[in-house]
Amino acid sequence: MLDGSVGSRVKRVAKRVLRRGEPAPAPMEELPAPPAPSPAQELLRGFVDVLFINGCDYSVPHPIRYRVTHQMEQLESMGISCAVVNAWELLDDHVRTARTFVIFRCPYVEAIGNFVKLAHSLNKRVYFDIDDLVIDTKYTDQIPFVASMKADDKALYDDGVHRYGQTMMLCDGVITTTAQMAEELGHYLDLVYVNRNVASQDMVGLSLRAVLERDVLSLKEEGDVAEAERERWEVARALREDHTGFTMAYFSGRITHSSDFELVAPAVLRVMSEHEDARLLVVGELELPEGLDFPEERIERRPFLPWQDLPDLLANVDVNLAPLEDTIFNRAKSENKWVEAGLVKVPTVASNLGAFAECVTDGVDGLLCSTPDEWYEALTRLYEDEDLRRRIGEAAQKECLAHHVTVTSGRGLADFIVSHRTPNAAIVLFDTALSGGVFVAMKHASILRKAGYDAGFMSLHTDREGFWVDFEGERFWVLSGDVAPYRGRIDKMIATMWATVPYARFYYNKLDSYYLVQNKENEFYELNTQQFRDATATYGHVPGLTYCTISPWCKRWLEEEYGRQDVRLAPNGIDLEQFSPVERDWSGKIRVLIEGDSESEYKNVDESFRIAEKLDPEKYEIWYLSYRGKPKDWYRVDRFFNAVPHDEVASVYQRCHILLKTSVLESWSYPPLEMMATGGQVVVLVNGGNAAYLADGENALVFDRGEDEKAAELVEMIATDARLRERLREGGLKTAAQYDWGLVKEQIVALYE
Repeated sequence: MLDGSVGSRVKRVAKRVLRRGEPAPAPMEELPAPPAPSPAQELLRGFVDVLFINGCDYSVPHPIRYRVTHQMEQLESMGISCAVVNAWELLDDHVRTARTFVIFRCPYVEAIGNFVKLAHSLNKRVYFDIDDLVIDTKYTDQIPFVASMKADDKALYDDGVHRYGQTMMLCDGVITTTAQMAEELGHYLDLVYVNRNVASQDMVGLSLRAVLERDVLSLKEEGDVAEAERERWEVARALREDHTGFTMAYFSGRITHSSDFELVAPAVLRVMSEHEDARLLVVGELELPEGLDFPEERIERRPFLPWQDLPDLLANVDVNLAPLEDTIFNRAKSENKWVEAGLVKVPTVASNLGAFAECVTDGVDGLLCSTPDEWYEALTRLYEDEDLRRRIGEAAQKECLAHHVTVTSGRGLADFIVSHRTPNAAIVLFDTALSGGVFVAMKHASILRKAGYDAGFMSLHTDREGFWVDFEGERFWVLSGDVAPYRGRIDKMIATMWATVPYARFYYNKLDSYYLVQNKENEFYELNTQQFRDATATYGHVPGLTYCTISPWCKRWLEEEYGRQDVRLAPNGIDLEQFSPVERDWSGKIRVLIEGDSESEYKNVDESFRIAEKLDPEKYEIWYLSYRGKPKDWYRVDRFFNAVPHDEVASVYQRCHILLKTSVLESWSYPPLEMMATGGQVVVLVNGGNAAYLADGENALVFDRGEDEKAAELVEMIATDARLRERLREGGLKTAAQYDWGLVKEQIVALYE
């Protein structure tokens, strides 16, 4: 018995050989294992609500964590499915996989520009996310470190800033971190949403553990410690014993923050000078201000550390310092330092500006300072009052857990995404091979797109994970109905053709389900077949579906035979620019067009050719147009057209004089209407699909099934009576004009509202 991986490879090879007639490959043991798909390739198999496009290098991980990972966690906690792809791995094909895109810090390159353009052409929304004012050099020039760069380095840096701004200006709006950021970005784009940086669930868990170990575990006697806790107890105990005096901590990050520390440096030095047990912990890069004589023996320096180690380190300091120089650039910065310290109940002293001023309640869950004296007074109060440190730390933790972690703060972002995204619609097809029913479905998708929908298809009969289909100059996304990992919301799930109904009903994340009934499809099958029973069942007591149709005839039998109530109706239309009228020369041989699948019983093509046998071959030339079936041996065919592209069908009609059509079962019959639109003549058997627009003697000549002699006589009447031809031509053009797609498009959109 084959195992799963080898078995699937055998199936793939067998399918390829059968399909292409290729020679069999080498024995299986000689075939190399297929390479594992990359994460970016895996995304192409799925469909989510929001795809984040990360443009930030992973050498600086914290922006990605806050603006991609944490926002994804916020949205997922609110039921908005998400995924992420790096900008350097982005493909145009990723535009199929989501309905909204958030581009984080992607400098403009042609590939990004093309992706945004493609997304907009599909009515998808694209937002830029930025957490610093690095979109215009008028802001970055205010950073002392940047201003002091060498000319070549600054030119390279400035180019990146300009390209951030260029990408942002392509987007529908911008998501950012603070009110000051929003104010500045509002000068560039009208739609700006503030979604503050928040802590992740992992950060919360690590922080709560650090507090528990500091405040509970470290106080246990050795005999009370469980074996599983012993290693952590030893670390916590050692930290408590080492933690003497008063530790002020400055988590610098990059060297660019040295100018910020200069604001608080005199106050820190004064406290250290007055209290021998006061010390300073510096994490990251920092140059201490010149001219200040810090006691180096009481300064501890730590390099950058993984964010997972931050809670343990923060939990064992007394005060967290968050100074910021008062610039527009700094007023736009986030309150991360206060949140991270608050989660471990450590009080923060921060500059009274920007996000700190917006989020911190002075004296309650933090202390805010504007002058060097205020910094000194705040640090002195905290040094002298351990109970104040405890109260502020506890209040900060309570506030942060309530409003500054992912799972408690996601509603605003989720509401923003949902309220601004365009509605989407997925029409479920059995396959995308063009037929009359598929043509109508694609036309509906095109009309929905022009009405503002993000419209595409799901195809049940395909072994491809996702692809595109071209229709009338437009590209539509296609998702495979066979693939499971679709988590994105579908607003309008539209079944058409009975076999697609179960999928449309049971796709779990949909808003509304519709069934576009285009024919009485159960009658395509014998009464005693399972297909007849299954197709019939889709018309009965099926809950949760809104029934729509394109024919009064279909509406009538759905209501009368199956008790369907409130069946919605919108007629099919015709493209009058494509099917335009042409003059015919009736002086020579007359071309009679027969259309339909010879293998389909309900198309009744055999009767057309029995009628054609009665026509004089010296006077009449028979053209045959079929999408699938081929001429039978006994057919008289002077010219055969098979699987003609839809945009070339009109030329076939325009070169013929008379359409002879004998279908017996149609929900909406296009060929007679198409021939009328080209100014040609129609001799047709009446059925439910053409009765809505046929007027015998006014736009066509009609007959009943079995009236082959009469049909041949009608053809002859048209060929010999010029006045009759003119009357039918005028009536046909008038009828076709009533069904222009432009006139019925609003009715079609209303089907799905």
